[in-house]
Amino acid sequence: MATYTVTNKYLIDNFAVLQLLTPSEIAVGSSITVAGVDATFNGTYTVRALPQYLYVGTDTQGDLLYDYQVPIADQVLYAKTASDVERVAASGTVSYDPVCTWVTAAQVMSYLGITIANPSDDYTLLTQSVSAGNQFCYRRRQESGYIDSLTTSPGGDATLGTLMYCAALWRSRGSIEATYATFDGMGSAPQQSLTPIVKQLLGIPRPAVA
Repeated sequence: MATYTVTNKYLIDNFAVLQLLTPSEIAVGSSITVAGVDATFNGTYTVRALPQYLYVGTDTQGDLLYDYQVPIADQVLYAKTASDVERVAASGTVSYDPVCTWVTAAQVMSYLGITIANPSDDYTLLTQSVSAGNQFCYRRRQESGYIDSLTTSPGGDATLGTLMYCAALWRSRGSIEATYATFDGMGSAPQQSLTPIVKQLLGIPRPAVA
């Protein structure tokens, strides 16, 4: 879980805005928990925008309006039905705890073509690999500019890429650096979890085009 300090707050036309002390990895569509600000702002919300300018309200169509002469970095905006609040200094926190569940342990076992007893050390490692793989693939796509659901894979390509990555993490147990663990006197073959085909399936890194 990542927790960020709130420095300012304001609310206009049923949209609340909080400014954070530091840059965050929060994305549009993410769920955040606001605490310690006040009764109006506290709660769990879905981020609607990440304004880089002063938010000034909505137009007749309900679109968000900004004053582009007043840049304000590191803001989060969410819907909140309440009376307007002028922009003032504030304290409190915004917590962000993305938990991705695109693939399951059963799916990874099916991909590997094996059955792993539960409980067992191998199954514990499997659940760790699935958790790490889901989080890593979600975060890498987020870094490439995608806005994905945490609970539903964006497509079959991303699902397969995540399965391949989770399986590679599980298979690399006991390994040192870039090779799979082995007792074969002939040595071991190099392994790479984030292969070019996994990158292709996940759509990362996606080129940034102006």
